[in-house]
Amino acid sequence: MKNIILFTGFPGFLGSELLPRVLTRAPEARAVCLVQGKFADLAQKRRLDLETEQPELAGRVELAQGDITLPDLGLDDPETLLADTVEIFHLAAVYDLMVKREVGLAVNVEGTQNILNFAEECPRLERLHYVSTCFVSGRHAGIYSEDDLDKGQEFNNYYEETKFLAEVEVQTRMSQGLPVSIYRPPIVVGDSVTGATQKYDGPYFIIRWLLRQPSLAILPSVGDPEAVRVNLVPRDFVVRAIAHLSGLEESAGQIYQLADSHPLTVAALIDAVARETHRKVVRVPLPRFAAKAAIDYVPGVYRLMQIPSAAIDYFVHPTHYTSVNTVRDLAGTDIEVPRLETYLGRLVDFTRAHPEVGSAAMA
Repeated sequence: MKNIILFTGFPGFLGSELLPRVLTRAPEARAVCLVQGKFADLAQKRRLDLETEQPELAGRVELAQGDITLPDLGLDDPETLLADTVEIFHLAAVYDLMVKREVGLAVNVEGTQNILNFAEECPRLERLHYVSTCFVSGRHAGIYSEDDLDKGQEFNNYYEETKFLAEVEVQTRMSQGLPVSIYRPPIVVGDSVTGATQKYDGPYFIIRWLLRQPSLAILPSVGDPEAVRVNLVPRDFVVRAIAHLSGLEESAGQIYQLADSHPLTVAALIDAVARETHRKVVRVPLPRFAAKAAIDYVPGVYRLMQIPSAAIDYFVHPTHYTSVNTVRDLAGTDIEVPRLETYLGRLVDFTRAHPEVGSAAMA
């Protein structure tokens, strides 16, 4: 009898790095990665790269064409996979602040419901690992803990709303006995060691805007940059944390916010980016609604700045995330959030060297 770990979200940004770590800690298992047909070539390339880098994983990764938005995950023969699956890592989602509601509902909510239905039919399932987001908090003002979910919050966009609705479904099944662990990262940036990323969003909008300007750069500023904090964590922290936490028996039924306990203020973030890009920044204060309206409605503004209006909301974000469970269960390891200042230069260097990387979500 085989031990299968079912993965969604490969060959995505987190899934590509998490998969080999999970297989390393579970040497008796193989992985089956559910991949949409349009990503089949990329997934095949990533698998070959993985086997070249880590030959001990050769033959342990299988690609299965499917689709989480379809019943039985779009698989031709779900029964064999159901019988052999012992763990599921569900990372697939549309991470796009501008996503249309119907798309977010189909992928983030209905897709997660289909994964939950599949998980409930797995007779040997030990755990479902679900990657959510800190931004299920929406615009909740104040502290948002790992125990929090529905605080009557409003949402900045349909990405936040549909990820919230998806986590409601996951927590409901968890309360009914499904063995689940939930992981909520905030904004995930590139690797703290290599600087590599697959998608430019969050602070990259500021980095790229400053890099396109001369040494004296202008930057619109919204809200109170001395009071608002931006919670950023690098990919390698998120991947290492999930790989470790998912292997703990005591992590079943737990919710982990993989957040920075000491995030920088917007003002400190801008100062840090200015230093690393060698720019002197002149800040131009604007009301949030005016900044968003200019991007959305004034011809040429978005083309010039290449900052989507939805990103502006995260520079006036009123929520502070606590990570009590995460800190407790990572204690005794060397896994911790590095200070942004220690690796920001690598993110800037990668951005400067790779203008071909875009901001579009995999969907």
